[in-house]
Amino acid sequence: MGKNDWKKRDGVVFSTNPNFRYDTADEDEQVQTLPPSRQKLIVAIDRSGRAGKQVTLVKGFVGTDEDLSDLGKKLKTKCGVGGSVKDGEILIQGDFRDKITELLQKDGYNAKRGN
Repeated sequence: MGKNDWKKRDGVVFSTNPNFRYDTADEDEQVQTLPPSRQKLIVAIDRSGRAGKQVTLVKGFVGTDEDLSDLGKKLKTKCGVGGSVKDGEILIQGDFRDKITELLQKDGYNAKRGN
């Protein structure tokens, strides 16, 4: 067991069974990627915490991290700018709300332009 595994044990104080295995919540969670037609993505702009620079955020993606990073890479390539994928959101440098919304809708996603 790792250094802080005891924090993930739910409700078990002590067990006398030598073969007892602790169940952690993150082992059972398998997130599957929804098809594009069922995704509800919001394309918004954000400036907070970025020294006044604008980034376009794509929020609301439900699926695996691999699929999210693939979508992020595709959007960065189509816009010709940099960006990243963090905390389940795609960050694209600059204000590309209209272009990204259009690209996502062409791919079959339910994308709406935020603020």
